[in-house]
Amino acid sequence: MGFVNHYFSAVKDKVSGPFFGFWGNLGHGCFGGFRTCSAAGVENKGKTGRKMETNELLKKRFRELARKSYENNHYTFTGFLGMADMACFYELERELAFASYKVWGGSEVCERVMVRFGNEEELGFEEGFPIACIMVRPLAARFADTLTHRDFLGAVISLGIERSTLGDILVVDNKGYIFCLESMADFIIENLTRVRHTSVLCRRTKEIPETECGDRQEIRIQVSSERIDGVLAKAFGLSRSEVSSLFGQKKVFVDGRICENSSRALKGGEKVSARGFGKFEYVGQQNISKKGKINAVIMMYGKKGGI
Repeated sequence: MGFVNHYFSAVKDKVSGPFFGFWGNLGHGCFGGFRTCSAAGVENKGKTGRKMETNELLKKRFRELARKSYENNHYTFTGFLGMADMACFYELERELAFASYKVWGGSEVCERVMVRFGNEEELGFEEGFPIACIMVRPLAARFADTLTHRDFLGAVISLGIERSTLGDILVVDNKGYIFCLESMADFIIENLTRVRHTSVLCRRTKEIPETECGDRQEIRIQVSSERIDGVLAKAFGLSRSEVSSLFGQKKVFVDGRICENSSRALKGGEKVSARGFGKFEYVGQQNISKKGKINAVIMMYGKKGGI
């Protein structure tokens, strides 16, 4: 346990996420960002029941962190949150209006983010997010495997680290850029020596590539309107019923927030994610065709099925 404490004690009282220092407070789960046991209290419940309980626990923790920041005049942080976790947070946005907050993942392109409660104006000082970026590169590029996001993520998770201590992983030129909690950075650097069959070298970096998933492709589409359902159908080659199902299952996100309105019009610059299919930025309409159709442009990130 002393080994775990060595990497955790620096931020354990200030950082909490869906599984980082969160289940442990309730008598289950993990300790210090390392996987030690499962959330036994919800293991035997159905998938829907587990999800509802997890969401309620998340909301409870958001309330606690907001209240602690407001009452004790100091910053509090969540762990890294995915889009579904952020959807829970945004449901409480009005309730938590008394506490200012900021969302950040280490770079403008990051989807997995942390929430910080408190700001400089109210507290009188600034405190940055406890986020580090680690560049992971093959020791011998000539003999390296072609490494993917899944390869890097699997290698880090195999170290016994909880997902909520990890942010986005960008893969550019066969190098991985791993965002993580500052408290976990040294552990990863010292222990991540291989990704797939490739020996790797890790080091901290502040030179972060301004790209998402290492790939952006401009795609021109033609739609009847700028309704999100029509644009989604064209972007991913889906039928109306398939798109409708995505909205029904709450798998569509616009700028990180769940979108349940399939008829809403998209605006230029908005980023749309469909879980299981991918993500794109809606650039906007370019012109109108002779038949009255809208010629629009989207920027697709990565490959279909990448999210």
